[in-house]
Amino acid sequence: MNSNYDLAWLRYGGASVERSAAIQLFEGYLSNIVAAGEGSSPLFRTAVQELTEGLAKLTGKQPAVEPNAAADRFVALGTIGGAGNPLLNDSVEGAEAARLGEEGYIIRKAAREGKDYILIAGGSDKGLLYGVFHFLRLLQTAGQSPDGLNLVEAPKYQLRMVNQWDNMDGSIERGYAGQSIFYQDSKIVSDLTRVREYARLLASVGINGIAINNVNVHEVETKLITPELLPDVARVADVFREYGIRLYLSVNFAAPIELGGTSTADPLEPAVQEWWKQRTADIYRYVADFGGFLVKADSENRPGPFTYGRDHADGANMLAEALEPYGGLVLWRCFVYDCHQDWRDRKTDRARAAYDHFKPLDGRFKDNVILQIKNGPMDFQVREPVSPLFGAMKQTNQMLEFQITQEYTGQQRHVCYLIPQWKEVLEFDTLCEGEGSKVKDIVAGQVHPYKHSGITAVSSIGDDYNWTGHYLAQSNLYGYGRLLWNPELSAEEIAEEWTSMTFGVNQDVASTILDILMESWPTYESYTSPLGVGWMVVPHYHYGPDVDGYEYSKWGTYHFADRDGIGVDRTLATGTGYSHQYVGANAALYDSLESCPDELLLFFHHVPYTYVLKSGKTVIQHIYDTHFAGVEQVEKWIARWDALESKLDPQRFAHVKERLLEQLESAKHWRDVINTYFYRKSGIKDQHNRVIY
Repeated sequence: MNSNYDLAWLRYGGASVERSAAIQLFEGYLSNIVAAGEGSSPLFRTAVQELTEGLAKLTGKQPAVEPNAAADRFVALGTIGGAGNPLLNDSVEGAEAARLGEEGYIIRKAAREGKDYILIAGGSDKGLLYGVFHFLRLLQTAGQSPDGLNLVEAPKYQLRMVNQWDNMDGSIERGYAGQSIFYQDSKIVSDLTRVREYARLLASVGINGIAINNVNVHEVETKLITPELLPDVARVADVFREYGIRLYLSVNFAAPIELGGTSTADPLEPAVQEWWKQRTADIYRYVADFGGFLVKADSENRPGPFTYGRDHADGANMLAEALEPYGGLVLWRCFVYDCHQDWRDRKTDRARAAYDHFKPLDGRFKDNVILQIKNGPMDFQVREPVSPLFGAMKQTNQMLEFQITQEYTGQQRHVCYLIPQWKEVLEFDTLCEGEGSKVKDIVAGQVHPYKHSGITAVSSIGDDYNWTGHYLAQSNLYGYGRLLWNPELSAEEIAEEWTSMTFGVNQDVASTILDILMESWPTYESYTSPLGVGWMVVPHYHYGPDVDGYEYSKWGTYHFADRDGIGVDRTLATGTGYSHQYVGANAALYDSLESCPDELLLFFHHVPYTYVLKSGKTVIQHIYDTHFAGVEQVEKWIARWDALESKLDPQRFAHVKERLLEQLESAKHWRDVINTYFYRKSGIKDQHNRVIY
């Protein structure tokens, strides 16, 4: 494991980070911290430590920490409801405190007995920690006067998680940033320093849960739920607990067989049920606040209840019953499909699978089961529609799953800022309860009365020096957390925050990075998969173009390109009928060739190459044009990045330059392969007389 690492957006004045105007405006308050309250919990001490160390790095001066106010100006920390805290109680109204919950906070300018202070008050010690991180964020990003400071914030989502796909041999499935920070040589690492720094990064953007092992649970990871390895699991849980993050484990549905004790994993078999109850009791003896189990079952050859003629509700409820006495949750993934589909009939449709499997089970899951649904019906493609399963199950808890790690979006070698994509998903109106039934509200439990809900994502980090393999890919991890706290933030606002915290306040640097980030998703899409078709990637590796090579297209392709046209017919009348898994106007929108949005046209329809898009271009000319344009855009980024050389530290400048050059060569390769393929398929030349290789 690498011993040195970048501190990402928590650099607080690292190389080339300039002091913001806000630090100067607040400077008179930052020399003294009044830690009001008993401060007995580890979380409270963490909050005080984070503020102290952050201010020391930002100002170059170590602030004094005291229990009572001696100075005329200071920063006061406290927890609402704390005993005998006049600094807090005189500055917070009861109605404000009530709406914060445990995780919310207030940051405001206050005055008492001739003393001015900045109050940071949490609904609990966890809320206080989030408030501290937000205040430090303000000092690096905002230029407002202390006199105008009055923030009252609480997170929209109950569960705000990351899923590590780390294996105990140290590898990471879909990992593009080195080896695991958790495991080495089939053991949990002894030195948890890097894990602690990761906990800091996650807490700073409001993450409150983490599953620390791969959903594809191998034999050695299955042992994480045994007394042999639980002491080490408890060490990791202790680290995350100090930052308000609850630990979860991915489990193998066939664990009773693999670990011994039963000859079956049938969820309705009493011996299997008892086995899981005993293992769950073991876990809670070591980790009293254990969050629960993450499960991938009956998908991609993972074991599950189907083996025994049972359904997903049977399997999930068996585990939920074991966790129920302790308040634990089952996060049951809805990523299911038949790996051995026959594509020759063009009726079998992987996109239908999650809805077809789970919709009939609505109302059968226990209250502590949450269905974890990928943002789209396929598999984290650069463009696909929102899964129709969101909101379709009124009586079953749901949470949304994103993918921070860039499996299909450049594998952290290419810049691809994903917050705009995620914003589109969250803003999608499902119409499940009429207009206004947006995904962002469904997974907050505000459309249907879900007891548990939230958002999770596959993490992007490894032991690389910069955590994510590409400095600019840090923006996705940061942005994910900020979006979960407040989905009303714009992608631009989030990018601006991250850029200021990571690269400083130099306007040339900030504007260049902001432009690259905001242009990156459409640019990546332009030179890879056109019009929502997806999947044109090298099998298994998922990097680089292979138009016909995707591993599950055993009898054809996912795009059905032939000499006459391209796209998948998912209409009700002539196709797979997937379009009618949506509600009302959405079903009609996608089902109609005339109304279907261009960016999803080939996902829902098979059309001739000469079909004219709403843009006025034919499909084939759109493919040619976008693949040339994508390359040209990356060339422009490189020119702009070169202009920053004197304004950035050499290590980060060189690293990003190297990645951009690789992205350019890859974009050219995509352009040449895709355009050549479709020229040969269609026989139609580029109308601009550009070379088609």
